[in-house]
Amino acid sequence: MDRRSRAQQRADDIDISPTRLLAEIERITGERDAALSEKEEFLLALQRERAEFTNYKRRTAEERQAMIGLAGEGLINKVLMLADDFDRAIEARPAGSADDPWFEGIAAIDRKLRQLLESEGVSPIATVPGTPFNPREHEAVAGVPGTNHPDGTIVVEIRRGYRLRDRVLRPALVAVAAAAEPGATEPGATEPGATAPGAAEPPASRSAATRPGPAGPNSDHPIH
Repeated sequence: MDRRSRAQQRADDIDISPTRLLAEIERITGERDAALSEKEEFLLALQRERAEFTNYKRRTAEERQAMIGLAGEGLINKVLMLADDFDRAIEARPAGSADDPWFEGIAAIDRKLRQLLESEGVSPIATVPGTPFNPREHEAVAGVPGTNHPDGTIVVEIRRGYRLRDRVLRPALVAVAAAAEPGATEPGATEPGATAPGAAEPPASRSAATRPGPAGPNSDHPIH
């Protein structure tokens, strides 16, 4: 009986009135909402940290690749200087030296060098005389007036340009056709009033030919 009495006493002590129950429900609901809000904040913070770490890894990888690329570009540019030397050596080859073993060796080394550059994604920029000047691929170092090319087109390539994959590594140095300056004489033309080479001199004027000279011993009018 004592045990049942104590249990009954505890049951009697519990307030199960509607007001008490509503207050308890509101308290529990508030704690639940606070826990859910805190969980959401922790989740958002975790997602931000994860995104920042992912961006950090990507940025670090890009910077590393950029540094490697810059170092590679520096080396490639030095190799291109050697390629320029080979171009000049081959262009200056004397006539009739095609069968010279020394020049054959130079040409073989040049071919291997071109293959090496191509394997690294380096390709020459096509520069054709008479084509329009492209500031993205060409660098004009001289203007040549009086050519048969339209103004602003390429006359001659001075130094070959190269592209590294999809971007210009080194622009081609070119001379472009330029309009003649005002008053300049076109090649083969003559100045106004000038005599063309090989043309006969104009005859002297009649007044100059018949102008009387000073009286002499054979003059029809003796001197008095």
